[in-house]
Amino acid sequence: MYPLFSNKEKKNSQEQLEKEALDPQRIPNHIAVIMDGNGRWAQKRHLPRVVGHKQGMEVVEVITKAASNLGVKVLTLYAFSTENWKRPVDEVNYLMDLPVKFFNRFVPELISHNVQVNVMGDESKLPKKTQVAVHNAIEQTKSCDGMILNFALNYGSRTEIVEATKKIARDVKDEQLDESQINDEIFAKYLMSEQLHPYNDPDLLIRTSGEQRISNFLLWQIAYSELVFTEVYWPDYKPQNLYEDILKFQQRNRRFGGIKA
Repeated sequence: MYPLFSNKEKKNSQEQLEKEALDPQRIPNHIAVIMDGNGRWAQKRHLPRVVGHKQGMEVVEVITKAASNLGVKVLTLYAFSTENWKRPVDEVNYLMDLPVKFFNRFVPELISHNVQVNVMGDESKLPKKTQVAVHNAIEQTKSCDGMILNFALNYGSRTEIVEATKKIARDVKDEQLDESQINDEIFAKYLMSEQLHPYNDPDLLIRTSGEQRISNFLLWQIAYSELVFTEVYWPDYKPQNLYEDILKFQQRNRRFGGIKA
């Protein structure tokens, strides 16, 4: 007897069921992802670590489209941290090539999905070819007004906060800002995430690979984010996993320090 459904049909059916279980009125506006586990995914398969990064790049394309189709306003992906320069030179060089390959291939699809590219981090430290690829992608998608695909590239949250503090100090010194005006709202305007306004702060932070730490990512912005840690390595992360993690978010009771029934 032949099976009623093929494995692919079963998988698509399960993904659809997970998607339909979501409340479309409670989709997080801003989802941030620490895309972890590329190297370990490759090593478990006795492959070079860079193979995991390549597969991870392909997953970015799939998850970007899935998030956009759900109505997510901002998808922030932790692509390269200020600490990642400590990795082996060959691996860093490969990681710096990925944005070039990604944008050259994927920008037309981003435009067709009305997705705008944004980057937060110190771009000046990136190789010239990476900077050019990033700037071209931003320019080519600037007219798109759907989801923002926001890459944290050469980004570190402590550096971001320190630089914001320096800017505030300069503005106070130059009498552009009075010390008495400084509060949470004013401080947030000096952070890199201000360019994502009004969705500066993630509603949901996902970290893949089973690790349960923040790794210097959006420390100010995630003060009241819901955190979901999944065992799935990023190269294995599928739309179904995204739907499952959003469903966990929707099952939370977000009180923001107050009391809610």
